[in-house]
Amino acid sequence: MLQDNYMVGIVGFGGMGNWHRETIESIDGLEVAGIYDIKESRMRYARECGIKAYESLEALCDDKTIDIVVIATPNDVHKSIAIKAMKKEKHVVCEKPVTLTSKDLQEMIDVSKETGKFLTVHQNRRWDEDFLTIKKIYEENYLGEVFKIESRVHGSRGIPGDWRQEKEYGGGMVLDWGVHLLDQILILLKDKKLKRVYANLTNITNQLVDDGFTAELEFENGLIALIEVGTNNFISLPRWYMLGNNGSAIIKDWDLNGEIIYATGKDEKDVIPVKTASGITKTMAPRRKDTIAKREIPIVKSDIKDFYKNVIGVIENKEESKIKLYEVMRVMKLMEAIFKSAESKKVINFE
Repeated sequence: MLQDNYMVGIVGFGGMGNWHRETIESIDGLEVAGIYDIKESRMRYARECGIKAYESLEALCDDKTIDIVVIATPNDVHKSIAIKAMKKEKHVVCEKPVTLTSKDLQEMIDVSKETGKFLTVHQNRRWDEDFLTIKKIYEENYLGEVFKIESRVHGSRGIPGDWRQEKEYGGGMVLDWGVHLLDQILILLKDKKLKRVYANLTNITNQLVDDGFTAELEFENGLIALIEVGTNNFISLPRWYMLGNNGSAIIKDWDLNGEIIYATGKDEKDVIPVKTASGITKTMAPRRKDTIAKREIPIVKSDIKDFYKNVIGVIENKEESKIKLYEVMRVMKLMEAIFKSAESKKVINFE
């Protein structure tokens, strides 16, 4: 079906729901029909913005002019809203994590197949420029054979003071930020099987849900990926650190400060020891300047509007979805493996 504008209903009009509204309003071919939120204050804010506020979820889903429902609610109700919307003949864009378990996700996929309605997940951080840049460095062999990748996000304020602090709503950092970092690393290494997972969770500022985690992922070629989320880090470690047999790359932050250092091919046969605090070392001595070179990181630009442009393309049968549901399922099962490893204190065999 081709038409001038696809009408969008937004369920959940908090910060992220309003972000979707602002983004949708900037894209040709999409128009916000209205919103629904359980909080009257958010309904009132929508009206102040000149947006229709439906009196109930049912009223929004029953509106036959709505083509797409965007779900930006707490995680625990994603599944029920998505299924209701698809059964009312709406396409669905769901915030991440799409739901809380792989079993629930399979139910959603089954309903999408039964109704013929498009279901996708807003894995928006696939468009992060730091990720796309490290992906280019990896894929174009800037460092030789890569054997370790570290991906981190660090903050120092704990978990925001809302439903993300509560288990019943699907709170915690594995589901909130882990879902992004794990999705990125699996897309980066999409041609490699993930063999083993070992993880631990932290509860420094919150005892109800994980306020951080570290996961070590071992892939079939021996490559190790270290994924870490922290919310009580007053000094942040680099966003990305990648090691290859011929060089190293670092991206320090979302502003893409970083560099690549690589070997030039000249041998160092006579390494001069350096003095350390209580001795000398050749092993940790710095390289001679003529044996290494530096280059700027090759910054890749992106536009998050491409996510919604792709949604339109899929609905019009012009494009394949950029977010494949089997990829989403793989991330969901990986998050489950992380919880299992942390609880059992054991390595989990994955694929």
